[in-house]
Amino acid sequence: MNTFFLMLSLFLFTACQSENTMHTQTAQDNVVKAVANRKLDKVSTALANGANVNATDHQKRSLLLLATHNNDLKMAELLVAYGADVNQQDVIKDSPFLYAGAAGHTSLVKLYLEHGARFDVFNRYNGSALIPACERGHLEVVKLLANTEGFPIDHVNRLGWTALMEAVVLGDGSKTYVEVVQMLVDAGCDITIPDKDGVTALQHARERGYTEIANLLEKASNR
Repeated sequence: MNTFFLMLSLFLFTACQSENTMHTQTAQDNVVKAVANRKLDKVSTALANGANVNATDHQKRSLLLLATHNNDLKMAELLVAYGADVNQQDVIKDSPFLYAGAAGHTSLVKLYLEHGARFDVFNRYNGSALIPACERGHLEVVKLLANTEGFPIDHVNRLGWTALMEAVVLGDGSKTYVEVVQMLVDAGCDITIPDKDGVTALQHARERGYTEIANLLEKASNR
């Protein structure tokens, strides 16, 4: 008889735990969907009722990363107010801070800098938030990050490139990239760091015929 009641108790406990897990998962799925669909009021209510602010979807994208994908500043402000982790990475190593930099979402970059953005968390290319911002010509983000105290402006990614190198090698030499290079130089970047083949940014600029950029780098090298 005792064995019977023990087994029954165990069954009921397991069933209860399973039901609680399903309820928690449903609640998490609902708040993920609400963030993705920009339902600020629903998310606010869910968080006030104890929803996990660092909940993730099936790709480990956090609520804050989903809001960042949408460039949804109000949602992001709400989430960070509840303690969302601006450095939480998904399966491909994107974090809200890294993605905001790469996408050129300046307001979000500023917000995340104010809420604990780390400079030693890198993307899948082992790159910083600044490197793809330079590659894509996001001038406001480049200026902000290049002049942020302690930011690793000369960080070298897995490809062997700095932010300056990406601006030259992956840019098109246009006015936008001239401005990117000028910002990096003004911020004190090391223009002598070569790529894996020992070629400097100045050499790449010359080879590509990017005269304005080459002139900038030559001038900087003579300081």
